[in-house]
Amino acid sequence: MRLDGRRALLTGASRGIGAAIAAALAGAGARVAVNAAEAQAEETRALAATLPGAVAVPLDLGSTGSGARLAHLAEQALGGPTDILVLCAAIQVEEEWHAAEAADMDLQWSINLREALTLTQAIVPGMAERRWGRVLGVSSVQALRPHPRMMVYAALKAALANALRNLAKQVAAQGVTANLISPGAIDTPRNAATLADPAMRARVLGRIPAGRLGTAEDCAGAALFLCSDAAAYVTGADIPVDGGMAL
Repeated sequence: MRLDGRRALLTGASRGIGAAIAAALAGAGARVAVNAAEAQAEETRALAATLPGAVAVPLDLGSTGSGARLAHLAEQALGGPTDILVLCAAIQVEEEWHAAEAADMDLQWSINLREALTLTQAIVPGMAERRWGRVLGVSSVQALRPHPRMMVYAALKAALANALRNLAKQVAAQGVTANLISPGAIDTPRNAATLADPAMRARVLGRIPAGRLGTAEDCAGAALFLCSDAAAYVTGADIPVDGGMAL
């Protein structure tokens, strides 16, 4: 599953699952552009400094057109067009469904879906022309089992999965695949506060047949496969990385 000579752009990759996928792709030989919000610029640059040939491209994805801008910046930073696009950027706003505010909805819509789609519009046509490309969306178990206090987040994850399945069908003949991984309960900084509660941790573990929390590296292994030539005949798939939680 080597990726020598390939260029990869990962959004939302300063920490957690995104950072682990960036490390896996870089370790397989890809030149990686690591993106995260500008507030995490220092963290993003620190991660890129640890990966061979990686570059940091901090940019917020909360404004209209930021996805297209990121595509351009990544091509400049990588010295050529993107071959692998990993859509990991996401924001969660936890609130009751009836209290969800328009501003929170708009921010989640922009980062979790709209600018992911503008990125694909900017990058995938070039992949199709070159007859090779990989698009990987990081979805969530919530796309199928939504958290009652994250209606908007869960709905947008389901929408991303639908969009990438649609894309997969349209670009398969040009050598471009589009797939997803759907992490379950992963022990990352985002989930640290919730999982620090012993009672909550026990409830979560009780729903996982594997009997343990997942790690970011568990997700990275599946991602590396889907981004490689080993998965050339896999497209439109959504692989749960959840220890059986979705069962």
